[in-house]
Amino acid sequence: MTISASEATSNSTSDQSKDWNSFRKSMPVTEKWSYLDHAAVAPLPQPSAAWINKWMTESLTEGDVVWGSWAARLEEIRATAAEIIGADTTEMAFVANTTFGINLVSDGFCWNEGDNIVLPDHEFPSNVYPWMALEKRGVEVRIVELDGDKICPQRIADACDDRTRIVAASWVGYASGYRIDVAELAEVAHQAGALFFLDAIQGMGVFPIDVKASNVDFLAADGHKWMLGPEGAGLFYVAQEHLDKLRPMNVGWNSVKQGNDFSNVKLDIRDSALRYEGGSPNMVGNFGLGGSLDLLKQFGLAKDQSAVGDRVLENSRKLHEQLINAGANVFSTADADCGSGIVSFEIPGKPSDQMRQEFLKRKIVTSFRGGKLRASIHCYNDDSDIARVIDAVNELK
Repeated sequence: MTISASEATSNSTSDQSKDWNSFRKSMPVTEKWSYLDHAAVAPLPQPSAAWINKWMTESLTEGDVVWGSWAARLEEIRATAAEIIGADTTEMAFVANTTFGINLVSDGFCWNEGDNIVLPDHEFPSNVYPWMALEKRGVEVRIVELDGDKICPQRIADACDDRTRIVAASWVGYASGYRIDVAELAEVAHQAGALFFLDAIQGMGVFPIDVKASNVDFLAADGHKWMLGPEGAGLFYVAQEHLDKLRPMNVGWNSVKQGNDFSNVKLDIRDSALRYEGGSPNMVGNFGLGGSLDLLKQFGLAKDQSAVGDRVLENSRKLHEQLINAGANVFSTADADCGSGIVSFEIPGKPSDQMRQEFLKRKIVTSFRGGKLRASIHCYNDDSDIARVIDAVNELK
């Protein structure tokens, strides 16, 4: 099935939006693999490849003659990303990865010696190291013990005081798959007089979020996991009222209002999140990400639509239940309120790192995290993918 770049942006009918087999046909990886590793690096859908190929062809044959149309396409992608999370386009910046977005906040915020930041234990290292690096500036990092795999809002609240400036947390735990109530944790931060940063990489592309209704202050997410984009192309959100709270990092020609007027050299910083983009954009990466976002939007990804998330939770629940029935130990929750597409499990008596290799031999892609197998299932996966996993478990146990 070949989808052109123009077709990738066309609206689908409501019937098509529910046709998950149509989505599956746009994922060539399914012809070879049962791909259950979206929490690591996702395969690209055909619409993403179509946009990348469009850029490549134009770059080969036109050079910078079509740069204006490329720039216009970037703004279309920015608008789509903003619409999906309920933001304004002026609040969205393209970034290289989640880490870059986190560092925009950690390095750009106006810290004073004696300030502190609060975050839960067992965060992905990218949401720990940038904050730990602030300790040399006299900023304390307070890491709060989890309640099992769960983030306990009351424990977060108890760790805050009048010197807490930011509370940071992941939307979905990368190992456990536990999904937080974003609005609840943002409220905890605000009650303490702090701001809330969300590492959204394990939720963006699947679950709906309205950053305004949830009162998220900052958000970052790379596109190469659940958003099905290429590596090196991600998104950063900053609420308009907080723009001046973050010192612009990586300042360059694209950070100023006069932009392309290179002869007008004055430091007149943009009144939007573009101030954080600095120089030349990653055209090819962002084109690929845009194609993926268009596809996900077609199938029900929006700030107030849960079609993609519901499908992921349905697949996750099926895998969870069938793994238990097959005798596997499952460590993730299947609760619709806090579950995700991540299912962490082990085959009793079998080393999980070796089992991952055995799965690969059977054309099943998973990860090895925290001593366990981690399957991360998306909306285009189907019962045949789950059946292949269960057959492998029965054969290997």
